[in-house]
Amino acid sequence: MTITDEDLEFAYELFSGVGTISHRKMMGGLSIYADGQIFAILSADGVYYIKASGDFAKRLEQVGSTKFETGDGRSMNYWTLPDDALDDPETASGWGRDAILALGK
Repeated sequence: MTITDEDLEFAYELFSGVGTISHRKMMGGLSIYADGQIFAILSADGVYYIKASGDFAKRLEQVGSTKFETGDGRSMNYWTLPDDALDDPETASGWGRDAILALGK
C-alpha cells in the first residue's frame, strides 16, 4: 500500500483531538506523532495501531485489540486501534491521548 493524500487526511482527522499531529512515512506505512511523540502507526496494509505496553496494552487486549506481529513472528508494542474508533475521531483521539499518557509513565 502506498500512503495517499486521502490516507493522510483521514489519519489527521481521526486523531484531530490528540494534539498537534505530524507524520513520517516509513516502510510503506506511516508513523503518527502528537507534539513530537509517536503514539500510532498506519501499517503498509492499512491497519491502525496504537503504541502500548503494560496496563494500557492489557486494556486494549480486553476490548479485542491484537498486537502487531511481523511476518517472522516478532512483535512490537503496538496494538490495533479498537474497531469502534476506526470511524469515530472522538473515540480514536481518546485512545491516542491515553497512549500518550501511558508513554509518559
